[in-house]
Amino acid sequence: MEFNKENMPRHVGIIMDGNRRWAKSKGKPASFGHREGAKTLEKIVRYANKIGLEYITVYAFSTENWKRAEDEVKTLMMILQNYLDDYSKRADSENIKVKMIGDITALSKGMQESIIKCMERTKNNTGVTFNIAINYGGRDEIVKAVRKISEQVKTGKLKIEDINEDLVSNNLYTAGQPDPDLIIRTSGEIRLSGFLTWQSVYSELLFVQKYWPDFTEEDLDNAIIEYQKRTRKFGAN
Repeated sequence: MEFNKENMPRHVGIIMDGNRRWAKSKGKPASFGHREGAKTLEKIVRYANKIGLEYITVYAFSTENWKRAEDEVKTLMMILQNYLDDYSKRADSENIKVKMIGDITALSKGMQESIIKCMERTKNNTGVTFNIAINYGGRDEIVKAVRKISEQVKTGKLKIEDINEDLVSNNLYTAGQPDPDLIIRTSGEIRLSGFLTWQSVYSELLFVQKYWPDFTEEDLDNAIIEYQKRTRKFGAN
């Protein structure tokens, strides 16, 4: 696919929605949908790296997802941990840098170890930065940033008048990264569900009428083409 290289999104966010409904439509358990969704994710990240995207952030598990059935949460966490343990080797060989965003302290010790090993193994890679949002919520992220800033004010490292948008951005999980230019949500749902709440204020949004396991490289191509048709004004006339 030929894109306008001068108007490529630097950062694409994806809300990978519809794994469970996809599985149900095929008479399969939710775990089958999550496993197939993981295969789709790997394929899309590899393609994102191939076409030169700098950052891709995916919503893997939200702070609200803990409310799901206990068995499903356990299965999903197992799939995520196995995915990280297995994928870190291929990501490293493909020059992909893996990072986690979210509160990993609430995860199991084994999951935390898998996350740390994956990030450590790929930290020097120079291809696409692949952010995986695990136990992530946009409001929770902002609250944690406010607490960090407040602590710096309390200890005298900052003055209240030092607080501005850049300071808040620099205390988020995505510190040092550009805000997402484009956010894609699959499954036809039309909302962001707490995904990159601070960072998405001027993101272009695209809602795709297919479940995540069915999302293809061509769908990403089409999303980028649609993005390139839009005029981003950032509040200007």
